[in-house]
Amino acid sequence: MLGYISLTVTTATAQQLSTSDSIDIFIKHKMQQRHIPALQIAVVHAGKIIKSTTYGTANLEYQIKATDESIFSINSITKAFTGIAIMQLAEEHKLKITDPLANYLDSLPGAWKNITLQQVLTHTSGLPDLLDAEEQVLGHGDEQEAMQKVKMLPIEAQPGEKFSYNQTGYVLLGQIITKLSGMHFTRFIEERQFKVAGMKLTRFGDSYDVIPNYAGAYTMTRQVGDRFVVNSTPGVSYIQFPVFFRTAAGILSTATDMANWIIALKSGKLLKQQSSIAALWTPAVLNNGKIGGFNLLTNGYALGWPTVTRDEHPAVGPVGGRRSALFVYLKDDLSIVILTNLLGGNPEQFIDEIAGYYIPDMHEVSGFGLPANLKKLRAELLKKGFDQAIPVVSHLKKNDPAFQLTEKELNGWGYQLIAQKNMPAALAIFKLNVSLYPQSANVYDSLAETLEETDQIPEALVNYKKSLALNPQNKHGAMRIKTLTEKQAN
Repeated sequence: MLGYISLTVTTATAQQLSTSDSIDIFIKHKMQQRHIPALQIAVVHAGKIIKSTTYGTANLEYQIKATDESIFSINSITKAFTGIAIMQLAEEHKLKITDPLANYLDSLPGAWKNITLQQVLTHTSGLPDLLDAEEQVLGHGDEQEAMQKVKMLPIEAQPGEKFSYNQTGYVLLGQIITKLSGMHFTRFIEERQFKVAGMKLTRFGDSYDVIPNYAGAYTMTRQVGDRFVVNSTPGVSYIQFPVFFRTAAGILSTATDMANWIIALKSGKLLKQQSSIAALWTPAVLNNGKIGGFNLLTNGYALGWPTVTRDEHPAVGPVGGRRSALFVYLKDDLSIVILTNLLGGNPEQFIDEIAGYYIPDMHEVSGFGLPANLKKLRAELLKKGFDQAIPVVSHLKKNDPAFQLTEKELNGWGYQLIAQKNMPAALAIFKLNVSLYPQSANVYDSLAETLEETDQIPEALVNYKKSLALNPQNKHGAMRIKTLTEKQAN
């Protein structure tokens, strides 16, 4: 089934059908590659849902096919709902995000009192975390016990000093929403967001609740003693979000419901003032003037919303449980929701590529996402050939002494080229990396892998041995040397 929906025309155009078909093929490949059992996608453009499709298996134990009504946990994307709830109270003049916590909560440790709501929302508060080393919520499901324990812990940093992902602040925000709204925060979010946006299948819950059409949770890893190993097939995962914790995680939804939520937000149904949405999506600035986030992609954090701060096609991108992602492209009138039932499916890693089917210059093969210097190098190599990488870089450096390429950037681009099945270009980039960073064991290992993949075994062995000489702890290199030597002997 194609699953393409257009609300503005009665029949899809040939171009739209082609785009939808291409996305379907891409997603099915990603699901197979990453062992994702089920996936839902919804795409929003110009205030309308233009694609809504479900793929795969919701329940592996009973082989239940996923449908458009299958419900997925969105994990920490829940925080984006909390951010909206706080801004709704701000629009009603019941709070200011610049206010300290002590304005609204009693019995706080002295070091907590001047931390602002904004710092809590953006994970720049320095508060100790409510999760233990095993990522279990403190307090055995009891809010009072959890708060007593976390209040005994020292703060981790001065407010505004650094980004540090933290669940404690969101529990405090739940207490504030309940106090100021006159109803429990879960009901406030249900009334002011679920119902207003028409999210008919969305609810709070976790693996221990009875949820009709629940798509479940699976993982490719399991714990053996004190380490994690990767399964060959997905295993069942059970997750518990105590009720008091459900400002941080605990919403279950569908891609279509989430798409309708985005439409309601952008059309002024959830927040009345554009300035409120602007504040919601503006990343926090640290004391040192920089922004902080999870990684190079989601590199900032606003009011419950991670941000993808970049010059080209910036976005806000809530992610949850390494299984779900929602990107709103701020300059492109495009939003994409992807929900999966695999912890570790990491759809945020390929959501930009799906956006590329609507915005062609966002395709990875077009160089989208590469750092500026790599883009400059790519442009020259497309003109002169990837086999000229070393002299081209020498020329670029001669003309611009500030031109620099990092080992990590080049290595990452090399593996991108492998994924694009451009092995000659990948080999050229890995050879360039070796020439620039001859004392790095990792660059030789990456080159050796690619040589092995292209059946250049003697050359692969040479580079594995160089890698091992630089890093005798390289178990992967040692294993490949043993395997390839035995293969040559036979």
